[in-house]
Amino acid sequence: MSGTETSSQATPPAAPPATHRLSFWLTELPFALVLILTTLGVAYTSFSKQPIVGFWEVLAPLIALVCIGSGWPSAADKTARLILIGSQALHWLAFIVVMNMLLLPSVQRNFTANSTAIAVFTLLALGTFTAGLQVYSWQVCALGLAMALAVPVIAWIENSALAVVVIFALMLAVGAVVWWHWRKSARAD
Repeated sequence: MSGTETSSQATPPAAPPATHRLSFWLTELPFALVLILTTLGVAYTSFSKQPIVGFWEVLAPLIALVCIGSGWPSAADKTARLILIGSQALHWLAFIVVMNMLLLPSVQRNFTANSTAIAVFTLLALGTFTAGLQVYSWQVCALGLAMALAVPVIAWIENSALAVVVIFALMLAVGAVVWWHWRKSARAD
């Protein structure tokens, strides 16, 4: 075998940076979407002073799908994939059952809408973190940890309406700068 034959069988060139960047954002999109939806749900509950049961009941299966998607590549065969799906379905079904127990009228007499929202959010954070442990996904664990760290922040925000507006404006400003930078670098590529 000559040296020219070996070099013609070299590995294909790496993907261009723009493609790699887009792939990263698409991979992380489900986690960001869950975090944004969760934050919006807690914010709505905090301001409306009413729990939104249906929202959480839809969000739990969405998080289950994200967890299944995270664990899918490491599930080696059909049996492992069925176990992954079954364990996540049971995990999130348990969350929905406990959440609905918190919303029973006999329990609600002891809670305000704000405390119910924080309790549900805390359960969601715990459920997300433990689901991440089950599927060996650091992204899902980080999502659950971010939710858990947000619990005291949310409690503080409920007492500080002006701070909420300032923080939201800062988040929008940072998002706009990131979007502008991303578009600028995409044009340059």
